[in-house]
Order: sequence, then C-alpha cells, then structure tokens
Amino acid sequence: MRFTKMQALGNDYIYVNAMEEKIENPSVLAQKLSDRHFGVGGDGLILIDFSEKADVKMRMFNADGTEGEICGNGIRCVAKYVYDKKIVKNKNIKIETYNGIIETKIFQKKYSETILADMGQPSIGEENKKIVMGEEEYTADYISMGNPHGVVFVDSVADIDIEKIGPKFENHPMFPDRVNTEFIELVDDKTIKMRVWERGAGETLACGTGACASAYASYLNKKTGKKVLVHLLGGDLQIEYDEEKDTIFMTGPATTVFDGEIDLTGIDD
Repeated sequence: MRFTKMQALGNDYIYVNAMEEKIENPSVLAQKLSDRHFGVGGDGLILIDFSEKADVKMRMFNADGTEGEICGNGIRCVAKYVYDKKIVKNKNIKIETYNGIIETKIFQKKYSETILADMGQPSIGEENKKIVMGEEEYTADYISMGNPHGVVFVDSVADIDIEKIGPKFENHPMFPDRVNTEFIELVDDKTIKMRVWERGAGETLACGTGACASAYASYLNKKTGKKVLVHLLGGDLQIEYDEEKDTIFMTGPATTVFDGEIDLTGIDD
C-alpha cells in the first residue's frame, strides 16, 4: 500500500488515497500504522476517497482506531495532498467530512504556503462551568466544531500536568461525549497559548478544531477579539470568527514529510 506521511504543526497523520488503494479494516490499520515503534508513526490515519458532494471525501481515524468527525489540521493536509498530486487542479478545494463540506483555499508564495479553511459554524453548550478536581478549580466551556471540545482556561499551560488531568477532562460528566480538551492561557487580547489532549490520541502538538474552539471561547468570554493568534506546541494558527456569517476561518501550514510503501500482509487482520 502506498501512503504519504504529512504533518501540520506537528499533528501528523498517514494519508492514503482510498480511490486507488483497497482498505479492508481502517480502524485496525490506523492502530497498526500509527505505532511509532512498529508502524509508520502518527496521530492517526486519514483516507482520501471519492465524493458525490465535493472534490474529495476524507475519513479520519485516531491512533486508537476510533473514527473522528473532523480534523482541522488534517483538512489542510488533504487540500495540499490532492492539489500536489493533481487530483484536484483548482486551489479552491471542497472536502467532504463526516460533519459536512469544508471549503479550503491554498495560498502560495515564493518561499511559503498556507491554507485557509472555512471550519463552519461553532456551537456552544455549557459555558463558564466551574469544575473542581481535587484542590484545583477550573473554568470550562463546551464547544462543538463538528466534534466536541472542552475549553479550559488556566493561568499557565506550561504548569499543566496534562498526562494526569487530560484523561479526567476527556471523560468528565459535564460533557455529553468524550471530548478533546484544550487548556488555554491568555497572552493578550489577540493571542492565546494552547495545549491539547485529544481523545484517542493523548497530547498532540496541535489541533485545528481545538484552536477554533479555543479562539471562539476566548471571544465569547471577552478575553480576546474576533481574530486570534493561537500558539500551539507545534507552531501557530491564525483563527478568525466572522460574526456576520457565524463561521470560523483557520489559516495555517501543511507539510509533506515523505511518501512510502508498506506491505500490509498480516497488518490489517
């Protein structure tokens, strides 16, 4: 099976053209390929397939094999993948996801390339909820970007023991589903820092939908304006909320790491 390893701010996935490759069991394949010691290594598997509604369709599987609704960093990589490989020749690319169609646009300059994605309408459930864990009290918002996010405001993201507290938030009864949890620190009214605990993957270097949810929560709580620079462990994303359209735009890079080929004999059983 041929594949491409790509990353966006260190959020790395294995990308497979399912229009050419036959994938029998994507959940098992995601677990095996994502293993950083015995597989290719990554935060999960993303399949690129035919779509009757858009230019292409993407399916995203976490490293534990669970299927996710959408992936912001993955969206940008899919756009780059299909454009670079001439599957889609237009720089305006529509991508079908489990949560609907995402419109992307590739901007190319001489020494750099960024991709803009219209991530759609945010939805807020619980807001300014107080959560007590041991001796610590947190303020959290539940926000959906097509997938669930718990946005938690903290004084310092560097001081968070995310391996300990991340799983507790992921399964907290405040949230109706297992959530991706974003811990955010306010830098100023235009900038935040963020660390993320992703369901099915643990801490990752970046999360595109999480950055959207965090920027939106910061705006709703009057901590920032509508345009926010989000500092993640893997780099920066520019997030902007268009109040008139009630949609969130995300702009950031996407990078191809390498192309490869792997023998799947026995690996997808």
